[in-house]
Amino acid sequence: MRFTSERRLDDGVLEREFTLGEIPGILWTPGAPSAPAPLILLSPPPLGLRKTYPRLVARARQAAADGFATATIELPGSGGRPRLPGTEQAVTDLRRALEAGERVSDEVIDALILPLVDQAVPEWQTTLDALLALPEIGGPVGYSGGVISIGIRLVVVDPRISAAVLFAGSYVPRAMFEEARQVSIPLHVLLQWDDEGNDRQAALDLFDAFGSKEKSLNANMGGHTGVPQSAGDAAAQFFTRHLR
Repeated sequence: MRFTSERRLDDGVLEREFTLGEIPGILWTPGAPSAPAPLILLSPPPLGLRKTYPRLVARARQAAADGFATATIELPGSGGRPRLPGTEQAVTDLRRALEAGERVSDEVIDALILPLVDQAVPEWQTTLDALLALPEIGGPVGYSGGVISIGIRLVVVDPRISAAVLFAGSYVPRAMFEEARQVSIPLHVLLQWDDEGNDRQAALDLFDAFGSKEKSLNANMGGHTGVPQSAGDAAAQFFTRHLR
């Protein structure tokens, strides 16, 4: 891990950009930690870190106020990273189906999501290796964000993650439902009831499939970007209960 920039935000949070091989990312740590901070991995939407930075830094500031360090990385195919093979065609097929008012096929969803999951999860694990080697970072570790299929795979394969907040706002391959049954850590799932880009029933079925003994669903009226502040506050309280 190589840090490429450093600045102190107005609330004292230390923001450092880094690269890990070809993967860019950002680490935020509390202003005056008294001990190594628990860590929350902030998984961004696949729109590029620069475009989603305002949302990410707002979540990082809230987490720092609660005593957590947070980190994010650029997802494969996002920002300036090379596009994943087959993704552009999958996006074209997705848009065609939506414009025609048709159901998006399982084949299109698989082509769009599974290559992203297959590459992103090992990258998150490598990033976690590097972060936990820093003296200012300790455990336990939480995961927060979408694409929800990335979160499912990651919490199944990496036992270092103790709790997760998942955003039900992306298409989910059918194969991920079986992986969801293997999830056992505490979960808090956010669902926008009128999300124009999400199959509500599929999201509810996925929540039902999760194998966790402790899982909660926070559903709110509104579209994809209309998540209310109260939902963010509930997610923060969830992490405080499970990571502090």
